[in-house]
Amino acid sequence: MSRSESLAGGREQRVLEIIEVARAKRARFRDAQITLAHGAGGKATQTLIEGLLVPAFGEADGALAALGDAGGVQIEGTRLAMSSDSFVVKPLRFPGGSIGELAVNGTVNDLAVSGCRALALTVSLILEEGLDADVLRAEVEAIAAAAQAAGVEIVAGDTKVVERGAADGMYICTTGIGAIDPRASLSSEAIAAGDRILISGPIAEHGTAIMLARNLFELDAQIESDTCSLWPAVDALLEALGGDLHCMRDATRGGVASVLNELARAAGVAVSVREADVPVAPVVAAAAELLGIDPMYVANEGRLVAFVAPGVAEAALEALRGVDGCEGAALIGEVAQEPPGMVIVETSFGGRRVMDQLVGDPLPRIC
Repeated sequence: MSRSESLAGGREQRVLEIIEVARAKRARFRDAQITLAHGAGGKATQTLIEGLLVPAFGEADGALAALGDAGGVQIEGTRLAMSSDSFVVKPLRFPGGSIGELAVNGTVNDLAVSGCRALALTVSLILEEGLDADVLRAEVEAIAAAAQAAGVEIVAGDTKVVERGAADGMYICTTGIGAIDPRASLSSEAIAAGDRILISGPIAEHGTAIMLARNLFELDAQIESDTCSLWPAVDALLEALGGDLHCMRDATRGGVASVLNELARAAGVAVSVREADVPVAPVVAAAAELLGIDPMYVANEGRLVAFVAPGVAEAALEALRGVDGCEGAALIGEVAQEPPGMVIVETSFGGRRVMDQLVGDPLPRIC
């Protein structure tokens, strides 16, 4: 190794050590005001959740502290999972979906990646005064159709109407519950060095479709949201891998980058991602380049990230690619021991960079 290479390697190691120390510090919520960044899925969101909400609502070793997409509870020997979500997307309808379909799939998917098939949902509607009744009818129909497609029953709900200008037409809040599949033993603690990382299909399509629908850029192309139920993909993975399926997350707010950072930090491991292996449709890549954003940070609504034991990666890919909508599943990286809590990207040009969490709110509200 030459002297210049040795110096470069030393500088890189020092930078990684500095970042590692900074990330090890406990999150503290000290902000004077809430900003849009607190809902973007990045560092501000993490600080709000870990520095304020979890200490107030959860025990140190409780279900909430695990920061999963759903929380597990046990009632008379039955393992259940619950999840709650709110949807404030604008516009209400976009290429490939709408807020009603999104509300069902989003909650179904949070349960699915926790190893649970959703059985029942509650749906609460917050409607703005002046909302066109036909728009409401269309979204009610979208909710019903998505629930039927996902095999979930809507069992309760609530409706509120707020003054004109107090909402973007309609907001939807959903809560889901289901029984945890006996084949599932999923946890960030199960992630180990050597694990392989898979993505269930091309990324960034949902967020890009929303931005296109909001006329944030001009592109003569058809981009549709990927919104769908992820249970068929999860079911296929559980059936093929069983306990070798270690952990899953759906890559919504903050995209794949946020999911990988959250799990690397929770598991105390390093994540290495090969940029060239991450599937991105050419038209989505072109849109990202126009906007100057990284597709890894753009939201998805029908993509999961899975961590699997090294010996079953090919079986996992085969299982995923056999599911409708997951034909583009790909192996994108591996888990290592060092540097813990960090995500390192091997770039297409042969270099390496740290892929951190989102800072601020660089993207429009998309879920």
